[in-house]
Amino acid sequence: MPVLTPTQHLVALLGSVKEDLLEEMYRRVNAAGYTGLRPSHGCIFRYLDVDGSKLSKLAELSGMSKQAFGEHVDNVEALGYVKRVPDPEDGRAKLIVPTARGREALLLGREIFADLEREWAQALGEERISALRETLEQIHELQRESAPQLSR
Repeated sequence: MPVLTPTQHLVALLGSVKEDLLEEMYRRVNAAGYTGLRPSHGCIFRYLDVDGSKLSKLAELSGMSKQAFGEHVDNVEALGYVKRVPDPEDGRAKLIVPTARGREALLLGREIFADLEREWAQALGEERISALRETLEQIHELQRESAPQLSR
């Protein structure tokens, strides 16, 4: 097997594609009038439930500390896309809840990802995109099964 340069490694290619997709998604979100959002804010919107989520759960899902994740929430809250509200089930906890504008941006982002996938299917063929999805899901599951669980 030939030695690959760093940019030829599959992991590097997957990372580049992810970065490109996030940039395109946020370009479209900003073009639709939801300004100020950046790819770094994806750690919030990726896991945020439209009805709200606990900061601790979002931080865990994103693989970040609560403190680091809270800084991202501060930024997105200052832009008016989320707010912190008391958790009705736990008086010590706060829920991160999208504002009306935040919910619109969240749903738009999900629509844009679906649009991008449809664009790929038109350009490359439905079968190839379906096979890509299936392969990536299998790789993801393989990695989850073989990775040691990190304690947080």
